[in-house]
Amino acid sequence: MASSNAHHSTGFAAGLIAAVLVFHAGASGPWHAWSILALVSGAAGGTAPDWLEVAWWSRKRKLWITHRTWTHWGIAWGALLVYSYLSLNKMAWAPAAFGFAAGGMMHLLADWPNPLGIPWILGRHSLNLWKSGKCDMVIVVSAWLAAFVVADRFCFQSRYTHEFIVLARKACLTLLRA
Repeated sequence: MASSNAHHSTGFAAGLIAAVLVFHAGASGPWHAWSILALVSGAAGGTAPDWLEVAWWSRKRKLWITHRTWTHWGIAWGALLVYSYLSLNKMAWAPAAFGFAAGGMMHLLADWPNPLGIPWILGRHSLNLWKSGKCDMVIVVSAWLAAFVVADRFCFQSRYTHEFIVLARKACLTLLRA
């Protein structure tokens, strides 16, 4: 599992992606309140698969279900993500649910490379790339890079992504010539 800090950071990145998509769908509300709600909900959803396992009604706060089972199930998070996106201009709860689901999906993507894996459909699947907490920076940078690309695409028609690619290409060519 990625660290708590990594899940918080990637949750905010997912929230930003959700906020941009809510805005692009025309469901951002007055003063963009629903986009802001999607951002905050994404941050909460980024840690949700872990805190939903905790028995909040008990003083001991033990897990009431095994870690990475129902709260990490890909079908449930994917269904909530798709249904809430399709409901954006129809239901008042949709922007919050969309942000929450985006954060939850980002959490699953952050946990997927670890040996324990994620129960996407029926059984667990792991990319088995590294052990828990070892490559948090890769996950966090990837999440924020995705947020940058999505925000740039829907808010600025990919202007800054193209400029970045041109600069990176020039830098690579300069390094190769040296």
